[in-house]
Amino acid sequence: MSSEIDDISLFTSAQTNLYKYGGPILMILGTISCVLSLIVFTKKILRKNPCAIYLVAYNIGNLLQIYTTVLLGILSNGYNIDLTLYSLSFCHFHFYTLLLSAVLSPSYLILASIDRILITSSNALTRQRSTLRLTYICIIGVTLFWLLFHIHALFLTHNIEPAPNVIICSFQPGLYASFMNYYIILIQDILVPLSMIILGAWTVRNLRKRHQVNFATATTAVTAVTTAAVTARPTHSKNNQLIQILIIDISIYIIFSAMMPPALIYIQILQSRSSSLAEIQLGILLMNFALFSSYIPYCVGFYTNFIMSRKFRSEIKKIIWR
Repeated sequence: MSSEIDDISLFTSAQTNLYKYGGPILMILGTISCVLSLIVFTKKILRKNPCAIYLVAYNIGNLLQIYTTVLLGILSNGYNIDLTLYSLSFCHFHFYTLLLSAVLSPSYLILASIDRILITSSNALTRQRSTLRLTYICIIGVTLFWLLFHIHALFLTHNIEPAPNVIICSFQPGLYASFMNYYIILIQDILVPLSMIILGAWTVRNLRKRHQVNFATATTAVTAVTTAAVTARPTHSKNNQLIQILIIDISIYIIFSAMMPPALIYIQILQSRSSSLAEIQLGILLMNFALFSSYIPYCVGFYTNFIMSRKFRSEIKKIIWR
């Protein structure tokens, strides 16, 4: 019994310190990252590119995630300040923004991936479909879809009392709670990352095919180089750099979101059988570590792009000198 109490105390302390000290640092780094990224992608030279517009929407979605989900997670887990307990309306709002912000940014990355598939296609007509008009329509359409799709959270979340004097804001118990748990696992934690992997691989495949075509054409004869520049022109350097940035953002998202499905599955297993307090606390700790890990992709985009992308570093230097 003493050992179990020590384990629970250790798990609780680790969770609290992670959010209390690591959370504010992550928020500050994330805010700086999003603001600087927005400054870069809204520059005149880039904002006419559809992929740059998707990355602007992505960073706006990241700011929404930081100042709703991340902030409330830090207050609750790090400082024991749970605002959802003081107001049922805020409980509704919290879960609505939690579900909304978790899919908005990834959706913009998926749209950007589709745009890069279009622009790297060997078919000229397909490349012409990558337009600013289509970009704005897709961003507005996807945003409205998720705004309406998650509206049920404003009505089916409640403050419940699972134990005496213990009140939590949660999904309505029963079928709805089970449905939402599986929705989060299947859609947010499996389907979204899988879509990113497939679309990213498709883009890389298109790039390799075009490079192979251009190389083969260029080696046939000196005169064929001029023809290749017209009929099979390589993707512009700016587009290549944006593709690189997109692949980096997708990779970071997948890596740091990978912990969430196992944590949710473990929680489901604990709920399906009789578990000790230490096991339950361990499950909560793993869940909160997975949540904290899932916040990281929204906060480090600027830094990874600055390290990996020459074009991004060049734009930052221009901003600093001006």
